[in-house]
Amino acid sequence: MATNSKTFPTTRQIPLEPRQSALLFIDVQNFSAHRKGAEFDGLSDAEFNEKYGWFFSELETRVIPNMQAIQQACRTAAVEVMYTTIESLTLDGRDRSLDYKITGFHVPKGSWDGKVIDQIAPEGDEIVLPKSSSSVFVSTHIDYILRNLGVKQFVLSGLLTDQCVEGAIRDACDLGYLVTQVTDACLTYSQERHDHSLRTIQGYCRQVTTQELVDELAGLSNG
Repeated sequence: MATNSKTFPTTRQIPLEPRQSALLFIDVQNFSAHRKGAEFDGLSDAEFNEKYGWFFSELETRVIPNMQAIQQACRTAAVEVMYTTIESLTLDGRDRSLDYKITGFHVPKGSWDGKVIDQIAPEGDEIVLPKSSSSVFVSTHIDYILRNLGVKQFVLSGLLTDQCVEGAIRDACDLGYLVTQVTDACLTYSQERHDHSLRTIQGYCRQVTTQELVDELAGLSNG
């Protein structure tokens, strides 16, 4: 009887191997992570604070600093750093998914809204992929790129925890990647939604905090 000589991981709790790892920031862009982003057009300060005050307070005081920390740690450890943003391939958005058209998400090609926020801006030739669907795996060729890069371990951070981040985790797992979610470097519009998403998706990925990931990468470089 033939036997399969290949061995496969039996756990998701595997430290990163930098040479086969990539970090992806999801939708951390001017459109939805900057007060002047188009998603907030027409809102008075009072309306903005009522609907998005908690979100931006968490984003600016806690989550963005965490993103900066993992970004720097990954750069230092030579982990590939990548970004995806909501941005159409056309000016009028005709290539957007039906879901985005119904929702009203419209980020024209080349617009300021489609740029990664300044606080975690890409450096050098770090890869930025425009997407026009919730999951980056649906409307970009990221799977092809990751395989060309030799990536097997995929680290995710971004917005929103219970939407585009969660969708990317599921798709990455189905495509054969070992996924690590940095739980305090993701955010959605309420603590309840964020916590519920973390509980829902935990069976698909390894979940670590920013400090745990930074310490892990520092240990690898010092080892």
